[in-house]
Amino acid sequence: MADLQWWETAVIYQIYPRSYQDSNSDGIGDLPGITSRLDYIAGLGVDAIWISPFFKSPQKDFGYDVSDYCDIHDEYGTLEDFDDLIARAHELGLRLMIDIVPAHCSDQHIWFQESRQSRDNPKADWFHWVDPMPDGSAPTNWLSFFGGRAWTWEPLRQQYYLHNFLASQPNLNHANPDVRAALTDVARFWFDRGVDGFRLDAVHTINGDVAPYQDNLANPKFEPGPLPQQQQPFFRQLHDSAQLNQPAIQKFSEAFRGVADEYGDKFLMGELHGDDPVLASQTFTAPGRLHATYNFNLLAWAGLTVDELKNAISDAVAAFNGTGRLTFAFSNHDVPRSGTRQLAPLGLGQEHQEALQLLLLKLETCLIGSTCVYQGEELAFEDVQDIPVDQMQDPWGIEFAPAFLGRDTCRTPMVWKATAPNGGFSSANTTWLPIAKGHLKRAALDEAARPASVYTAFSEFLKWRKTQPALMQANQMSDLSGTAKQIVFDRISEQQTLRCCFDFETLTASFEEV
Repeated sequence: MADLQWWETAVIYQIYPRSYQDSNSDGIGDLPGITSRLDYIAGLGVDAIWISPFFKSPQKDFGYDVSDYCDIHDEYGTLEDFDDLIARAHELGLRLMIDIVPAHCSDQHIWFQESRQSRDNPKADWFHWVDPMPDGSAPTNWLSFFGGRAWTWEPLRQQYYLHNFLASQPNLNHANPDVRAALTDVARFWFDRGVDGFRLDAVHTINGDVAPYQDNLANPKFEPGPLPQQQQPFFRQLHDSAQLNQPAIQKFSEAFRGVADEYGDKFLMGELHGDDPVLASQTFTAPGRLHATYNFNLLAWAGLTVDELKNAISDAVAAFNGTGRLTFAFSNHDVPRSGTRQLAPLGLGQEHQEALQLLLLKLETCLIGSTCVYQGEELAFEDVQDIPVDQMQDPWGIEFAPAFLGRDTCRTPMVWKATAPNGGFSSANTTWLPIAKGHLKRAALDEAARPASVYTAFSEFLKWRKTQPALMQANQMSDLSGTAKQIVFDRISEQQTLRCCFDFETLTASFEEV
């Protein structure tokens, strides 16, 4: 059997840099802070780290609004700090991935500042500029993820520009080959500095199909429900009909893959969603495009029952069995923490949080493909539901508070020592988000030293995982089975068939060769 590429079985640890470790007492995490904690990450036994954006940015969406793709935001450090970070990571045997935002940039980026000035400047068509309708209204019915129209009026050009997120995040026009060339230059800049791959943010929101722009169709399956999704007008529409997952996106993914292939064993992981996410994933990972897609099946905001977990896994695996073209995750910086949101659907109380979190970690790292573990999952951190509205930072949450608290609930700073000021995250008087007092009982360095912690148990499991041919030498698995409270499947390689059983009644995992 051919050897798999490193990314086909990788366990990737996601770091939200603003909340990981502050090294200069300003209350905000930074790159030197991450470097100082790499021993902790390496001790866990993961294969790679993925760092959310740290580029120059006005921070209106905390780094996902980039004003310079090839420099570091002052709050996070310098390019020299990044070089130190990647050198130390590689010394410890950790690959390093960074987060590129290819669909949109900040309205403070020099590209947009030039483009907005007139209709005939050199960057005039680097963004989506469209004349108003005869009555002056926006050109289509497209809506923003964060609320309101996806079009904003620019007086200088007397035109609307497109933004799928905040108005300060204008969408790049990927119909223009110069835009794609600029982004492949960004890839080369970071590959030359040694990065091992990219997580490509929201690639399904790249817009490259040009006029005439079409309205989205109505979603016939829409049912009003709880925030954040079912009460937003955005979800009343089918977006793949016009606004999202446009065919022209693949010109970008093919160009980016071409650059990655120039550098050897690099990894491109695309975050995407859509009306048919499995079909979208197949399209994005066709030969010559992205290596894998970041799968949303297990990230449902309100959690999943055992049956729903089985269906979510089965739907994804059915399309990709035998490949490493999927990346699974239960948590990230955009959804409530899995240790909290999975309790109610599974009929469990908070006293079962640690056992459940460990079970979920074992489950996701036994599925085919790679896995992303979000900072704090290894500690069974709970979601933080008591952030005062006046201390919220997430623009999505601020828009809909207090009915919806946004994404701050999973972004509070890491805590390292229960007895240290601010849990060891920072010596500042105030941190950018408040320290979660409930997390102090599972502070990272304390848990790494405690034999009975989730960190220790997961670290031991990852060491065992690396010795199992069925998990490391093939990406083949059987159909799912088990009782109403179990998820059972076989992982299969030429050397081994390993039966994996995850019991949500006893909250234990068991494994046997068959």
